Amino acid sequence: MSFTEAIKTCLSKYVTFEGRARRSEYWWFFLFVLLVVLVASLIDSALFGVDPETGQPGRLLVPLAQLALFLPMLAAGWRRMHDTDRRGILLLLPMLVSFVIMLIMTLGILGAGAMMRAGQTPEQMMQPTMLLGAGVLMVLWFVQIVLAILMLWWLTRPSDPGTNEYGPPPA
Repeated sequence: MSFTEAIKTCLSKYVTFEGRARRSEYWWFFLFVLLVVLVASLIDSALFGVDPETGQPGRLLVPLAQLALFLPMLAAGWRRMHDTDRRGILLLLPMLVSFVIMLIMTLGILGAGAMMRAGQTPEQMMQPTMLLGAGVLMVLWFVQIVLAILMLWWLTRPSDPGTNEYGPPPA
């Protein structure tokens, strides 16, 4: 499948999570998404400049491009997982771990604020917070890295040559 065919296919199957996607379809579309985000970033920098305090370029087009391409990228990855005879839902595991990490960090901040309002000093809170919070986050970050590598491995595997439970091989 060519670059343009992959883009047309993935955009025409914007939210199609059934069926299968060849390796070339997924990776050409992945390259397209990267290029769109890169161009949007360059346009953002040209139009909105760079914030002198933070050194970060203004962002308007990048989040819009990411939002517009999130579902077709997810659907293409989902179909790619089907092509290797795996469930598409497995693609969401790294996002789930990210959500858990954000939840733990938020709860930690809220808990620390509640403890400080209750009269505990930061020195009293530091030891248990560091041991528990940092330990859990380190384990979750390790799991996140392992899952990301596993997803990359699965997305690069050859197609299942025959018909599987997700349908016949893509033409």
